[in-house]
Amino acid sequence: MPRKKTATARLSRPHSRISHRPPELDAFVDQFLSTVCDTSRRYILELLAEPNEKYPSVPYERRSGEIAEVLGLSSATTSEHLRLLADLHLVTTRKQGTAVYYRLSNHLLVQAFLDLLRVLDRQYQKQLS
Repeated sequence: MPRKKTATARLSRPHSRISHRPPELDAFVDQFLSTVCDTSRRYILELLAEPNEKYPSVPYERRSGEIAEVLGLSSATTSEHLRLLADLHLVTTRKQGTAVYYRLSNHLLVQAFLDLLRVLDRQYQKQLS
């Protein structure tokens, strides 16, 4: 019985027009998209990406409890989401006493993601009209 062709098998052909990446990079891209496509984690990134109106040159920071309150999530759920974002180096922490503050750490990657969200929003609005 012939083996079923998979997407990976099709992409590994030398004449494929899709650019090839190292498997480690593909794994990172898959992990990134899986992480940021969760609604709560996406909202956390959007919340932390808000401009700091009081001090524009200072990165915007929030405590996990503050993030949980704004998004209506439990503290445990918020902490888990923040851990996953930190694992991808999208957020970083700063401790002050017992408080832990979170802020964006990879602005270029987050900005590219937010740009994608804006384009998707425009496309969605276009489909509605």
